[in-house]
Amino acid sequence: MACRGCCCCGVGPLNEDNARFVLLALLIVLYLLCGAAVFSALEQPREKQAKEKWAQRFEHFSQKHNLSRRELENFLRFYEEANVAGIRVDIARPRWDFTGAFYFVGTVVSTIGFGMTTPTTVGGKIFLIFYGLIGCAATILFFNLFLERLITVLAFVLKSCYEHQRRRKAVLPHSSRHGHGATSGSETRGDSLAGWKPSVYYVMLILCLAAVLVSCCASAMYSAVEGWGYFDSLYFCFVAFSTIGFGDMVSGQRQAYENQTTYQVGNFLFILVGVCCIYSLFNVISIIIKQVLNWILRWLAPPCCGHTCCPGFGLGLRHNAVGPHRNHPRHNISIETDAVNDSEETDGRRMSGEMISMRDFLAANKVNLAIMQKQLSETANGHPCQSGSCSRHNGFSEGVGALAIMNNRLAETSVDR
Repeated sequence: MACRGCCCCGVGPLNEDNARFVLLALLIVLYLLCGAAVFSALEQPREKQAKEKWAQRFEHFSQKHNLSRRELENFLRFYEEANVAGIRVDIARPRWDFTGAFYFVGTVVSTIGFGMTTPTTVGGKIFLIFYGLIGCAATILFFNLFLERLITVLAFVLKSCYEHQRRRKAVLPHSSRHGHGATSGSETRGDSLAGWKPSVYYVMLILCLAAVLVSCCASAMYSAVEGWGYFDSLYFCFVAFSTIGFGDMVSGQRQAYENQTTYQVGNFLFILVGVCCIYSLFNVISIIIKQVLNWILRWLAPPCCGHTCCPGFGLGLRHNAVGPHRNHPRHNISIETDAVNDSEETDGRRMSGEMISMRDFLAANKVNLAIMQKQLSETANGHPCQSGSCSRHNGFSEGVGALAIMNNRLAETSVDR
């Protein structure tokens, strides 16, 4: 039962998802303000020096060659237009041959978008809209499937290590496998490890080490082949692998390389593996951020909440909140973003505050996909909706797929209230 406001806390029926959303939005704004202040302090002096140096060179060149300021500015604008089209002072590889175009579409579908190559024709821009729509969606699906399989492997490895550690501590003795004790030992091991969940922090640490390893190896290759400094190569790896893609440094743009084919293949593989690792790391870090938000919400909870005067906890959260006063286990996987974090008690221990259930994580994604496919199929075949769902009508009642899931969520919210 949610807190609907009381004299001591005066809080309305704000559910946990809304509270987390508002808190995250405020923290992101604060994060942006802090980042802007830091980058402004670091980069603005360098920018002023560059402007002063450019103004001096501009005046010196115009006086030396007896050119008016307006003529020289027009000439520089012409060069900027040519540079956008791919013309440079130094000799660079063609941007729109087949290999250059393949590199371009790779940056499009991966959402990196370096910006060193962009379509200039109307036909190219129109084609890019439809090509990127399908390509980006397919690539994001690939990243999600990669993350699902990666977490499955990590969960299996961590569980094997955990089981081996318990055997070494004589919690799971080998002698239990022989004779009459084999059955009891197997049952004990199954009972003790049935609900085991690897720590999300271990998963984050492994993904972080994998991302660092791939970045260091890629940086060594870029530093040797491109002639960049090693730190600059690390910077490029993060910008590329995180799909930020500033475009100030781009690999594979020189006219020729030694062992060019080998380098192109290595460049493609490093970018692919690096993007997958960083994408997976971002998803796991987002889980930890959500746990931090839950902790902040509990910390901000009024002292009265959780008692008779305020049945909900903190900010009037709904029944699906993870709070300090809830001890009952949840047996059903919620089709929400907090399905990973809200899996609670296992083997007498509460896991939601610090552990992640890989089974819940994978099942939540599969349930979402199954519901979307089922709703699309029923809508296409004209099947009647179930009783109860037909009684829920709002502006999204005829939606399918993700829109129908959103409609169900809205309907559930209205029913809960």
